[in-house]
This record gives sequence, structure tokens and C-alpha cells, in this order.
Amino acid sequence: MTNAPDHLTVHAASGRLSLTWTSGQTQWIDNATLRKRCPCSTCRRLKHAGQTARIDPRVAIVDVQPMGYGVQIVFSDGHAQGIYPWDYLASLA
Repeated sequence: MTNAPDHLTVHAASGRLSLTWTSGQTQWIDNATLRKRCPCSTCRRLKHAGQTARIDPRVAIVDVQPMGYGVQIVFSDGHAQGIYPWDYLASLA
């Protein structure tokens, strides 16, 4: 299990999230990728049914709430169900 990063920063201007780990390594993930790869049950159900949600490539992160083992991310399209575990975020970057 991956521990929480030392720093998590939302970069509104570039539309990306950065994670800086204890090792000093910084990883970047763009907002649209985060939204497309949402791990919530609704998004997983769509994916298993062969469907995909239409995601605006300009989607923004409007809030991030720590959840201990990961973070809940709230997007500008109103989607807020996904909790992204640290391991999962590390694998997306």
C-alpha cells in the first residue's frame, strides 16, 4: 500500500494534479484523465457495460477531500463519488 504523498496540489491553470512523494518524485495527472478513470461504482458499472461517460476535456477539480487511504475529488461537472486510493493515483501518473 502506498502512503499519502507529501504534497498534493491542484494546478488550475494547467488542469492537472501533482503528487510529490516522500522519495521526492513528483507525478502529474491531468484532470480529464482523473475524471475518465474515476473508480466509483457508477463509473465502474458503465465501464463493465462497455459504455463511457462523456467527459469535457476542460473539466476542473473544484475540491479535494483527504480520506486517509486516498482522496475524494470533486469535479466541475458535479461528479464527486470517486475516492482515489494513493496506489491508484500512483498508477495513473
